[in-house]
Amino acid sequence: MRVLVVGAGGVGSAAAGIAARHDFFERFVIADYDPARAARAVRDDRFVAARLDASQADAVTALCREHDITHVLNAVDPRFVMPVFEGALAAGADYLDMAMSLSQPHPDLPYAQTGVKLGDQQFAAAPDWEKAERLALVGIGVEPGLSDIFARYAADHLFSRIDEAGVRDGANLSVKGYDFAPSFSVWTTIEECLNPPVIWEKDRGWYTTEPFAEPEMFDFPGGIGPVECVHVEHEEVLLIPRWVDARKVTFKYGLGSEFIDVLKTLRKLGLDRTTPVRVGDQTVSPRDVVAAVLPDPATLGSKMTGKTCAGTLVTGLGKDGAPREVYLYHLVDNEWSMAEYGAQAVVWQTAVNPIIALDLLASGTWSGTGVLGPEAFDPVPFLDKLIEYGAPWGMREQ
Repeated sequence: MRVLVVGAGGVGSAAAGIAARHDFFERFVIADYDPARAARAVRDDRFVAARLDASQADAVTALCREHDITHVLNAVDPRFVMPVFEGALAAGADYLDMAMSLSQPHPDLPYAQTGVKLGDQQFAAAPDWEKAERLALVGIGVEPGLSDIFARYAADHLFSRIDEAGVRDGANLSVKGYDFAPSFSVWTTIEECLNPPVIWEKDRGWYTTEPFAEPEMFDFPGGIGPVECVHVEHEEVLLIPRWVDARKVTFKYGLGSEFIDVLKTLRKLGLDRTTPVRVGDQTVSPRDVVAAVLPDPATLGSKMTGKTCAGTLVTGLGKDGAPREVYLYHLVDNEWSMAEYGAQAVVWQTAVNPIIALDLLASGTWSGTGVLGPEAFDPVPFLDKLIEYGAPWGMREQ
């Protein structure tokens, strides 16, 4: 296996650090627009740094061919999903990502009906991937990714009927010295939190609601405790119903009132927009400005304390036909991830999942063609590998 990782930010660098401890690959090329950042992610003589403009599909194809790449892991923000996705296919490589192609709200009823959904562009290209006998494994981070695998595990091993698969994400992370410092890409955070959230119901299909709708208090394990969670647009709601029989699928994020207030203010001021505006003799995107003035999440680990939890709350009937409610989850303590890998908890928790997927693909344990989500694969080998990689998962009966 010869891997190209596109993006040497927090997740890409963490992925390199995790992969370096394993031997399932021959070559690991780390590419970034900033070649110095790519060079800093190199771990040993199996690793190579390269410069790449991820907005150019032809450049992705050329770099794949230069290094005989078999698998492309996309670790840049969702703006670049399609050129990396298309570039990998043109090169005859398999593809993995942790966020899917961008959505576009319904032009007339954004808070009732879906427009272009997350991943629609990629799923439209599924016949091309099938014809080429290549695999695009989409949404294989932690959320989406591990949360989807939990839903498939619940369907296969715990439930005879799933009434709701509800992803619930929360943390008690704090960053010393910053009043506002997102632990993940702020560009992506703005995108997913301010777009209309999507909900799936079996008798209704996909529909949307207002951002931050239906707040609920959810008690997270590991000492995190109760956190208010709200509806947010996320890929799991678009992925899980394709492979898991559930009456309802939701995603709620524990943002906190202060974080929500900041996001609402950005929207009121138009600072969430991606369309460039003219400032003096320069043209800039307001959202890019916000991202530029906030700290790089990859640099926050040493200032961060607390834990992050990703999981899926499943309700329905157990295998015995009795009502059951289970929370399957994954916890990462920032102190542990920094001491063990030098990576902050959120980016490490995201990065470990595509590396495990690559390991399973290299061994042939997982295989497939077309555009597939994590739910399309047997979850047990993945969950076993998670334990092997030193990141055990948990299950709590509610």
